[in-house]
Amino acid sequence: MSSRKDLALGIFIVVAGVVIFLGKLGVFGFLGRTLWPLVLLLPGILLHLLFFARRASAAILIPAGILTVYGLLFFICNFAGWGLMAVLWPVLMLGIAVGMYEYYVFETPRPAAALPIALGLTLLSVPIFIFSWLSTGAFYIIALILIAAGIWIIFGRNRSKRQNKWSRGW
Repeated sequence: MSSRKDLALGIFIVVAGVVIFLGKLGVFGFLGRTLWPLVLLLPGILLHLLFFARRASAAILIPAGILTVYGLLFFICNFAGWGLMAVLWPVLMLGIAVGMYEYYVFETPRPAAALPIALGLTLLSVPIFIFSWLSTGAFYIIALILIAAGIWIIFGRNRSKRQNKWSRGW
């Protein structure tokens, strides 16, 4: 018996030493700073799995959709940079819309207020997202597209008139 206890104590001491060593190297801090959106994403996915395994009612899909969308949004911002949140913040409203829409689709009988709320939040968040995206350098792209379209219309129209004029004769 004593050798088993010594083995368990030895393994515990080695594991404690490895944990302390990795902590001093900053591994846990890095993982915490990098993977913290999993705190939102994993419960969202788990709630979805609970519903689809028939272990929970459809009402669980509201927080499931919100947590999943928020977890994905924060993962994107965590890796691409938090400056991106200046453009992606309307996704926060869209997360609520996703949760409400999932609830509307899978609940029987269909809840009357869930679809208008989901559509209202979507119709509110998508234009705000587009306008916040347009406040970035996208205006330059739109301006170039408009200039090219205008030039094409100007020269395309004149070319087609000339061809019609010559094809009709004098």
